[in-house]
Amino acid sequence: MGRHGWNSGARRWRLTALLGVGVAALALVLTVISTLPDSKGSTAGTTPDGDKVHGSQADPPRQAGPEVGWGFTHTEHSADEGSSAAVERAEKLLGGRPMPQNQAIMGWGADNPEPVKGRYDFTAMDRRIDFITKSGGTPVITLCCAPDWMKGGKSGVDNTNWSQPNLEKAPYPQHFQDFANLAATVAKRYPYVHHFIVWNEFKGFWNDGQARWDYEGYTQMYNLVYQALKKVDEKNMVGGPYLVMDSHNPRQTDGTTDAVKGPWGRLDQRIADAFTYWNKNKAGADFVVVDGSSYTNDDEMLPDEFKATDKLTAVGKWVEQQTGDLPLWWAEYYVEPADSEDHRRGWSEPHRVAVQAAGLIAMAKGGATSGFYWNPETESGSSCAGCMWRPTDGSSGGGALPMYDLVSRFNEEFGPGTTFRSVDVAADDVPNVRVIADDKAVLVINTLSRAISAEVDGKRFEMQGYEVKWLRR
Repeated sequence: MGRHGWNSGARRWRLTALLGVGVAALALVLTVISTLPDSKGSTAGTTPDGDKVHGSQADPPRQAGPEVGWGFTHTEHSADEGSSAAVERAEKLLGGRPMPQNQAIMGWGADNPEPVKGRYDFTAMDRRIDFITKSGGTPVITLCCAPDWMKGGKSGVDNTNWSQPNLEKAPYPQHFQDFANLAATVAKRYPYVHHFIVWNEFKGFWNDGQARWDYEGYTQMYNLVYQALKKVDEKNMVGGPYLVMDSHNPRQTDGTTDAVKGPWGRLDQRIADAFTYWNKNKAGADFVVVDGSSYTNDDEMLPDEFKATDKLTAVGKWVEQQTGDLPLWWAEYYVEPADSEDHRRGWSEPHRVAVQAAGLIAMAKGGATSGFYWNPETESGSSCAGCMWRPTDGSSGGGALPMYDLVSRFNEEFGPGTTFRSVDVAADDVPNVRVIADDKAVLVINTLSRAISAEVDGKRFEMQGYEVKWLRR
């Protein structure tokens, strides 16, 4: 099978009512058949024992509580495949500074886990989980997306429709329990994984008739998944709703909320409504998950790309007001707008790393304890904008790139349990730097493209344009 990457569509199937007593039995049969997977679908390469424990690890390195720290998400291409020397180099690299690593169950490098109801294929997923555990990471699983037969498509190994519109469909309500059962199967297969995110960005949960999110449907599915995972192991940590915290230009008041606003923009009211409903009606949660960009829906970075990251702080503080003491995770965060092909290649790497560092600071100041960098690894090539390591197709791949240094060091210095401390910054440097510190380390970012001389935490030093510097205290 190929490697799979992955907008909103939510169709509801209907059955034509059959009239007359003479055809009542036939109607019942047709109704039952229509909700079952295509019995002709191929089961080649699948097994019925998807819940059989994979691997021999009794309990690989992991965070036991709901706060896992700062790490990354595996996307379509990652270091689980390629040159053996490069894969080994990447494993060793990540093992040097272990981080949480997130993987979806379908898409983003994972194949259809249940192409036919009750028949499983976890080959690709097993490989990703093996890579995470071998590299010392805390494994996190995102429970998305759903097999075709759960959303009106055909069952069968060769019938998976990998188009983006299809992949982003949500399970039909009559299959919410089937998806919860799949989640339980995943949890049983990897009993050493204890952190689960339910679904991704409300994909497929859009109410066309009311032009709003179908938060009732998502919450119904979330609750079934939550209960299924807790039944497998009460220690399993489960969170949602993984909403994209969309924002608009600060001058736009129609469809926005006064609750979360700033020079960077105003939060979309439909997002606030969806979050509020889930929070009120959820069966439970061990942590809360959000997603979003520092820029507006129109790709405006206001007042500039560094100050725009203040949105991440504002969102975090608002979420904390809603949920109380639930740990906050950012499943994805973006500070650089994408091009028409969803690539982010317009900035130099120092510029990119500096703004990403500002984003990490903003999330932490907003109360987040965990976050996942969306790692845009390429399958091959000599350049890889924003990647954490060199592509592993060749024997020289797998080495560290600047984004790895940033994310891994941030997790190492400011992981779960960190108590942040104040930092003295010279008055004339305040507009030009961003800082964060605990008792042992200070992270300083030069937000200017030119060199400066800065005085931070009682120390004066030179900084190159967009330089990210670590100080010891």
